[in-house]
Amino acid sequence: MVMDKRNEHLEHLSEIRSLMERSSRFISLSGLSGVAAGFFALLGAAAVYAYLDLVPFDHKELYYVVAKSSSKWGMGYLEFFALVAAIVLVFAVSSGIFFTTRKARKKGQKIFDKATSRLLVNLIVPLIAGGVFCLTLIRYGHFSLVAPSTLIFYGLALVNGSKYTLNDIRYLGYLEIILGVIAMNYLGFGLEFWAIGFGVLHIVYGTIMYFKYEH
Repeated sequence: MVMDKRNEHLEHLSEIRSLMERSSRFISLSGLSGVAAGFFALLGAAAVYAYLDLVPFDHKELYYVVAKSSSKWGMGYLEFFALVAAIVLVFAVSSGIFFTTRKARKKGQKIFDKATSRLLVNLIVPLIAGGVFCLTLIRYGHFSLVAPSTLIFYGLALVNGSKYTLNDIRYLGYLEIILGVIAMNYLGFGLEFWAIGFGVLHIVYGTIMYFKYEH
């Protein structure tokens, strides 16, 4: 009888803890969002390689040196890179919203609440700072540092926002930061590191998250 009451109390505590976690963390994030984002990032990187007529890990010519003199398909390199970045961003965000909304509906959870707001704010601040920093690098001609910088600031955003969502996001952030720091020391491989960070890592992370929380 005493054991039954103890188990009942433990169940109540578990339910209370679960409710508190849902109210303070955005837990509807779908692993498929990461897979889709990684897929679109790889497509974007492939488009850049095609534009520059380069092959990954072939360093007869450095991508940021080739870019300065490239003008293909009626577009200068800055115009083309901006277009590719915008397309990748739109498709990645759209797919993220779609898969996350679908997961939330299946579990009967709210999508937009205080936890969502806190998560977005903590993500956006480092991302905006990183965007301004990268634009400044481009302005002063430090193109080789742009790709590593995007990885570092993106990783910082994930670590910063991880306390308001799944803890696993923090580890993805650490990997992005480490990858960006390594890329800083191998500037000729910046585009490859960018494809690995935003493409491969997202796909691997998203797949793990899917089988861990959704499958």
